Amino acid sequence: MACCGMCVCCHCCCRDGETRTPEELAILGEIHDEDDEILPRKDYESLDYDRCINEPYVEVLEGTDNKKAKKYEAVRWIMVFAIGVTVGLVGLFVDFFVRLFSKIKFSVVGDSVEECAEKGCLPLSLLELLAFNMFFVFIASVLVLIEPVAAGSGIPEIKSYLNGVKIPGIVRLRTFLCKATGVLFTVAGGMFVGKEGPMIHSGAIVGAGLPQFQSISFKKIKFDFPHFRSDRDKRDFVSAGAAAGVAAAFGAPIGGTLFSLEEGSSFWNQGLTWKVLFCSMSATFTLNFFRSGIMFNMWGSFQQPGLLNFGEFKCPDGDKKCHLWTAVDLGFFVLMGVVGGLLGALFNCLNKCLAKYRIRHIHPKAKFIRVLESLLVIMVTTVVIFAASMLLGECRDLAFPTPHNTTSGGEDINSTIRQFFCKNNTYNDMATLFFNPQEVAIRQLLHQDGTFSPATLSIFFLLYFLLACWTYGVSVPSGLFVPALLCGAAFGRLVANLLNVNLGMDIYSGTYALIGAAAFLGGVVRMTISLTVILIESTNEITYGLPIMITLMVAKWTGDFFNKGIYDIHIELRGVPLLEWETEVEMDKLTASDIMEPNLTYVYPHTRVQSLVSILRTTVYHAFPVVTENRQNERDFMKGNILVSNNIRFKKSSVMSRAGEQRRRCQSMKSYPSSELRNVCDEQNAVVAPAEEGEDLLQQMLERRHAPYPNLYPDQSPSEEWTMEERFRPLTFHGLILRSQLVNLLISGVCYAESQSSATQPRLSYAEMTEDYPRYPDIHDVDLTLLNPHMIVDVTPYMNPSPYIVSPNTRVSQVFNLFRTMGLRHLPVVNAVGEIVGIITRHNLTHEFLEAKLRQHNITF
Repeated sequence: MACCGMCVCCHCCCRDGETRTPEELAILGEIHDEDDEILPRKDYESLDYDRCINEPYVEVLEGTDNKKAKKYEAVRWIMVFAIGVTVGLVGLFVDFFVRLFSKIKFSVVGDSVEECAEKGCLPLSLLELLAFNMFFVFIASVLVLIEPVAAGSGIPEIKSYLNGVKIPGIVRLRTFLCKATGVLFTVAGGMFVGKEGPMIHSGAIVGAGLPQFQSISFKKIKFDFPHFRSDRDKRDFVSAGAAAGVAAAFGAPIGGTLFSLEEGSSFWNQGLTWKVLFCSMSATFTLNFFRSGIMFNMWGSFQQPGLLNFGEFKCPDGDKKCHLWTAVDLGFFVLMGVVGGLLGALFNCLNKCLAKYRIRHIHPKAKFIRVLESLLVIMVTTVVIFAASMLLGECRDLAFPTPHNTTSGGEDINSTIRQFFCKNNTYNDMATLFFNPQEVAIRQLLHQDGTFSPATLSIFFLLYFLLACWTYGVSVPSGLFVPALLCGAAFGRLVANLLNVNLGMDIYSGTYALIGAAAFLGGVVRMTISLTVILIESTNEITYGLPIMITLMVAKWTGDFFNKGIYDIHIELRGVPLLEWETEVEMDKLTASDIMEPNLTYVYPHTRVQSLVSILRTTVYHAFPVVTENRQNERDFMKGNILVSNNIRFKKSSVMSRAGEQRRRCQSMKSYPSSELRNVCDEQNAVVAPAEEGEDLLQQMLERRHAPYPNLYPDQSPSEEWTMEERFRPLTFHGLILRSQLVNLLISGVCYAESQSSATQPRLSYAEMTEDYPRYPDIHDVDLTLLNPHMIVDVTPYMNPSPYIVSPNTRVSQVFNLFRTMGLRHLPVVNAVGEIVGIITRHNLTHEFLEAKLRQHNITF
């Protein structure tokens, strides 16, 4: 089945040698008719992890001593603890109502089935089940209509956010309410989804919003708390919240920490690791404490570590021949990993085709069509579940209760069997899997000593595979971990049955069910380190570490041969410009000058209000280089125009500082043994030495700046292949200023009259600059009648005077590593004489953009 599916879906999903022209890539965000590929969209902003070290920020630093810094760090730790506790309580809320609604539904429908089995009114039982499921799913769909971002698991969006992409609405309070409430109705409604993925998204929202003490959705929720007003702090808290969500879902604090490290954050440090682990521990033990007390009335016993628990794996007492796994089993585990990778690739391929169909034919239509699709999916799912349980199940002998047949909470595994149409001491194996919550069905496959027939397991796997693939992507909050685990556990239990019956091997069936679950889940999501630790922590059995790791690696390698993981596929379908861990080797044929954006929109250190308004209203750029032009007749300009004069004076102070630095470097170069270096230094000193006064020195430095590049050998002429733009670039780079900062300056009236000095301009503090974070006002919201267009704005105190920069000759791999690891938003390209020649953003580093530039480069050479 897997091999046939590979052939069918190869054109849809596999990475073949498709070709696109650079002109096609210029229209980002559209679907190309030939290969149906969705390209990265340019309307996604990047987060700015780099600090803007401007004058207001420096003033804050100067007013901060060690005592204040320790107090600030203590507040950060309190916030991390509060995030963990809140995520644990959210998990408790979701789990409590899912259990409550599921218990009511299965109790009513189960009693109806038992009663109607004798009276012959099974259609009435089906209608009751349909009413429950469709009502719950309808509520979940309506909540997604209120906040569309709440659909799905949220892991692709959070992974993109941690990668440095700002997705609108992804961490808002309204999204959190719709997500947390919607997922409990979706799971209780019987859809083949899990609540673990939405828990990760909910945890990330708690991490983003709780330290802000304000809400955009509910504007009345606002407290005077000026701390953590930056993308850097917010993304750290989102990392902690996402990790806490994983920890609460699986009872795996270490796995949650590794999840944030492996799947998302591009910038990481030791301090962040410690905080994220502490947050994960807080979430795990908060959830464990309350669940143990509520479910077993054992407060403080910590019996239930996570929402999903695999139970305890152990052999029956007295059976010395029983082993959880042996070295012989490793060979079968590798084969299961290969099959799991193939099945995962097929699942991803089919789901990608479904997602593309939804993008073209469902999402453009009226919103209620999405609700109808959700109701259609749950209606078909309910009919399939009911029909399969009533018609295809087999009556199997019930195993006697043993210590092995109990979960970690002491619950008898036989208490959750279904005996539909079966006599005493027997159970309906198909109904036991379908007419139970998914977590209970997983524990049945892992720990039930009673046998499941191969036919039942095969049919269950096929139905669950197809319905789960159809369900993921529907407009309801939904996770994929639990469906993939249950589907894989059925596959593993099927393998164990075949080995027991056909080969007569004495194996532990629960181990094969666990390895099957790991193989299929690994083939779908392609996670390795974090998923290994999550499964080990969920089983509480360290001896499973090696087989789980081997299985996940083989499944990932097999699946990667055909397509990407499910989350990466959905990220591509959304057009998110995600940056991978590193670039391909051949990309080093390109340099920064090949991929940069050369057409710049810039501002001067002193700019009139009317110019700033015009720039902001006619462009969509989020940052502007602050530059000055090089003019040979600057003295004439300084005489008649105060605005130009101020800009020239600012440039001269910068040039003077570089001139002093050059003199110091020349003094140190005299100690070098190379005569060439000494000669160059002597020539430069010969030019500079006669000018004792600062004005003459300055004029000579300005004249020398018109040389294309400083050359070690002055007698060499520039290359004839250089363009005029390369020869004489007129813009001296001084810093970067953000759009939000410029709008803030205009709204706050930070400007001065032409007849005044720039020192009379009002000053904004750091708190005032970040007061509106993260939703800064837009230039179109500014009342232009309140602005004097002839006033001048001095932007130099508020720009970032020392951003990261690269040379035009820097190789792409170096540019990529700098941009990704430092979490940058803009990367100016500055030549050897301090003139800006271009700027690089996230979109210039996407795989599609680099491939197009590489093809263009190969054609040129």
